[in-house]
Amino acid sequence: MTLDQTASLPAALLEFLPVRNIPVRAWLLALLSSGLQILIFPKTSFYFLSWVALAPLLYALLRGRGGAGELVDSEGRTLRPFTVWQGFLLGWFNGVLWYLGMCYWVYPVMHGYGHVDAFSSVLITLAFCLVMGLHHGAFGFFVVLLARRSSFGNRRPLMLAPFFWVAIEFFRERATPVFWEPLGNSQADNIPFARIAQLTGVYGLSFAIMLVNSAFVAAMLLRGKQRRNLLLTALTAAIALQIGVLARPAPAPAAREAVLLQHNAPVLDAPWTQDYADQTLRELAQLSMNALPPHPPGSPGLIVWPESPAPFIVGDRNFQTWLAEIARSTNSYLVIGSTTLDQELRGQPPGSPAPMYNSALVVDPSGRPLGRYDKIHLVPFGEYVPMRDLLFFASKLTREVGDFSRGTERFVFDLNGAKIGVFICYESIYPSEVRQFAANGAQVLINISDDGWFGNTGAPFHHLQMGRMRAIENHRWVLISTNSGITASVDPDGRVVTQAPRNVRTALVAPFNVENEVTFYTRFGDVFAWICVVISILAIIVRWRFKARTMIEAPTT
Repeated sequence: MTLDQTASLPAALLEFLPVRNIPVRAWLLALLSSGLQILIFPKTSFYFLSWVALAPLLYALLRGRGGAGELVDSEGRTLRPFTVWQGFLLGWFNGVLWYLGMCYWVYPVMHGYGHVDAFSSVLITLAFCLVMGLHHGAFGFFVVLLARRSSFGNRRPLMLAPFFWVAIEFFRERATPVFWEPLGNSQADNIPFARIAQLTGVYGLSFAIMLVNSAFVAAMLLRGKQRRNLLLTALTAAIALQIGVLARPAPAPAAREAVLLQHNAPVLDAPWTQDYADQTLRELAQLSMNALPPHPPGSPGLIVWPESPAPFIVGDRNFQTWLAEIARSTNSYLVIGSTTLDQELRGQPPGSPAPMYNSALVVDPSGRPLGRYDKIHLVPFGEYVPMRDLLFFASKLTREVGDFSRGTERFVFDLNGAKIGVFICYESIYPSEVRQFAANGAQVLINISDDGWFGNTGAPFHHLQMGRMRAIENHRWVLISTNSGITASVDPDGRVVTQAPRNVRTALVAPFNVENEVTFYTRFGDVFAWICVVISILAIIVRWRFKARTMIEAPTT
C-alpha cells in the first residue's frame, strides 16, 4: 500500500490502528481504577476510596502516551494525547473489569439456577460485562475528545468530566436492563453528604465524587507549587465531605411496627406438592401471627411477605383462605408476594395463554383483597428472555425463565391512613421509578424481593445499599422483605434500623413511621441529571463546531 493510499483511508480507521501504542502504564492505571471502584461498594465497603477511585483512569486518559520527558506544558496540556478510540478502549477495559468484579453473580445465577452449562454461563457473564462496560468506554471517549482541543489543554475535560459521568449514569438507568451501583451509592452511610440526594437524586452525589477525583487529577497534571496547592485543596475537600460518616443524627421517630417475613424458601426445584404448600403456609402463618406485636383494636397491624419461589397464586382458593384467616385473626393488613394469572385475557385472541404477573397482593383486615401491584420493570433472563431466538446456546435457560407480563400502574394503597407504595425486587435500583410511588402520595415504601437467586455473593448487600438510597432521595421509611435476606427496616436517612440474619426462616419486627415531607427530588425528578445531559451535549457540539471551523479557516500551503 502506497503512502497516498494510506492517507486516503477513513480517519476513524486510522485512529483504530495504533492501539498497540497505548502504554502499559495506562492499562495498569485503568486496572487500578477498576479495583478501587470495586472496593468502594459492599462487601468490602471502603467508601473513603471513592474520592480517588476514578482518578487513575482520568489521569491515564489525559496523560496520553506521554514519554520519558515532560508530559505537559505550563498550561497543563498533554503533548502526546490519545486518540478518541484509544480513550474509548481504556475506558471500556476499566468498565468491563468493574462489572466483572461487581456482577460476578451473573455466573452462579445462570449456572446454578438457570441450569445453563458452565461454558455458556461464562459467555453470558462475559457478554453482559462487555456490553455494560461500554458506558465507561463512552466516558473515556468524551474525555479524550475534549482533551484534544489543544487551546484549552486538560482543563476543559476535567471541568466537564463530572457532567459526562452523570449523563452516562443517567443514560445507563434509562436504557440498560441492569442499573447497578451508580457512584453516589458508595456514600449511603455519609448522612449529611447523602442528603444532597433529596435535591438531585443519587446523581448529585456521583457528580461531587467525580468533581473531587477531577481535582486530584488536575493537581497531578501540574508542576511545583501549583501541584502542591491543588493537591491540598482536593484532599481537604475529600476529607470535609467524607467526615460526615462520623455524624450521628438523632434516630428517626418510629411510631409503628410491621412484621417482615423472611421465607427462606428453597429456590431450586422444591417439591411444591399440595401437602408441602399447605405445610409451608401453615408455618408462615404461625410465624407471622406469633411475631406480630400488640396493637390497639382500632389500629390494624401490617404483615409483609416477600417475593419468593413459592407458588402462591392470586385467586387460588386455598391460598386465599389462609390469607383471610391470618388477616382476620391478627386484625392486620397483609402485603403478599405472589403470582397472578389474569384470566380476563383483556382482548387477546381466544385460546391465548393467560397473562402472568409478578404481583404484590394487598389484603385488608377483614380478609378481602384490597388490590394488587403488578411489577412493571421485569428482570431480563429472570422474568423474560430478551432476544430469545438468538440465544440458541442457552436453550435450557430460555425454557426455565418465566414469561411474565408487565404491569401498567404504580398504585398507592391506603392502609388505615398510612399510604404505602410497593415495588418488587430489583425495581429498587431505579431512582426515577421508585420516586413515582412517593410522588403519587406514598408515605411508606415497601420492597419485596427474592435475593435467594444471588446465593452468597455480594449482590444482596448491593441491593440493600440501593434500597437505602431510595429512602434518602424520597425521605421515606423503606421496609425490605426478602426471601433469604437482607430483610431490614431503613429510616429516611438511609440507616438500617434493624435487620434479620440471612438464610434463616424468621420474622422481623420492623419499626417505621409515615412521612409527609416531599423532597425536591420526589416532586421534580431528575432535573439535575438532565442539566448534566444538556451541558454534555452542548460541550460536544461546541467541540465539533470548533474543529470544523478551525479546519475551514486554516490557511493552505
